[in-house]
Amino acid sequence: MSAGGAPVPPPPNPAVSFPAPRVTLPAGPDFLRTYSGAFVCLEILFGGLVWILVASSNVPLPLLQGWVMFVSVTAFFFSLLFLGVFLSGMVTQIDANWNFLDFVYHFTVFVFYFGAFLLEAAATSLHDLHCNTTMTVQPLLSDSQYNINVAATIFTFVTTACYGCSLGLALRRWRP
Repeated sequence: MSAGGAPVPPPPNPAVSFPAPRVTLPAGPDFLRTYSGAFVCLEILFGGLVWILVASSNVPLPLLQGWVMFVSVTAFFFSLLFLGVFLSGMVTQIDANWNFLDFVYHFTVFVFYFGAFLLEAAATSLHDLHCNTTMTVQPLLSDSQYNINVAATIFTFVTTACYGCSLGLALRRWRP
């Protein structure tokens, strides 16, 4: 009771006062049955391959390939997190505009991966460039490193294309 004798209303229920999350993708295992779910799985698969291929080349050009490693490792883990949030059903429990977050995430990673693709292609194109040392002239990339970098460039492009497709799907969901 308040001082005037009127009863004090109960506090509002927080579950009622928050709007429902805005997401058009299904939660749980049904997420994997959508095109977006398939593309996220492909992004993880191909992103992991990029990470492995660049690391197996012993990163002969750290200035160029360091960014490729950063992008591939970071995008790999964030894509795993993104997949885990949808598979666990947390998207239905967290109040957010998931369609917008999906768009922003895929736009950011697409731009970063496109830059990584350009840098990896530039690193691969330096195969015929020779470094002058005091005694001998050596190629910048060995044949083995060149072959690995060619594969890494191809898979970086494929991963960029997957993120681009996810970006297009996210844009359609965000702006119907």
